[in-house]
Amino acid sequence: MRSETITVRTGSEARVQDLTPECGAFVSAERDGLLNVFVPHATAGLALIETGAGSDDDLLAAIDELLPRDGRWQHRHGSPGHGRDHVLPAFIAPSITVPVIGGRLALGTWQSICLVDTNVDNAEREVRLSFIAG
Repeated sequence: MRSETITVRTGSEARVQDLTPECGAFVSAERDGLLNVFVPHATAGLALIETGAGSDDDLLAAIDELLPRDGRWQHRHGSPGHGRDHVLPAFIAPSITVPVIGGRLALGTWQSICLVDTNVDNAEREVRLSFIAG
């Protein structure tokens, strides 16, 4: 197994950050196996989603509708509505596993590996990449 941690700056707004180029570079010297991507944060998750055609904005809009940033949350430290950020990983898991074939991510045509971060109080995230040889 081989692992690496990358740092991702997400800024001060909720965002969907495409990590596919970094993941592809990480496995490019490998053969067949599995890539595990894990975000060790209580307020972020990972998704396989199409990017650049509005789906990333649609995902953020759906999160806002399902988990509004308002005062209903018991978890109340941080910015207003921050409690919803702590519920997010129950809906968007903090890890995903992707097959690697011949050093290439075996993703579908429109799939991208994305960090989903709605926590406006934390502008920097760590993401752990681990390759497990087949």
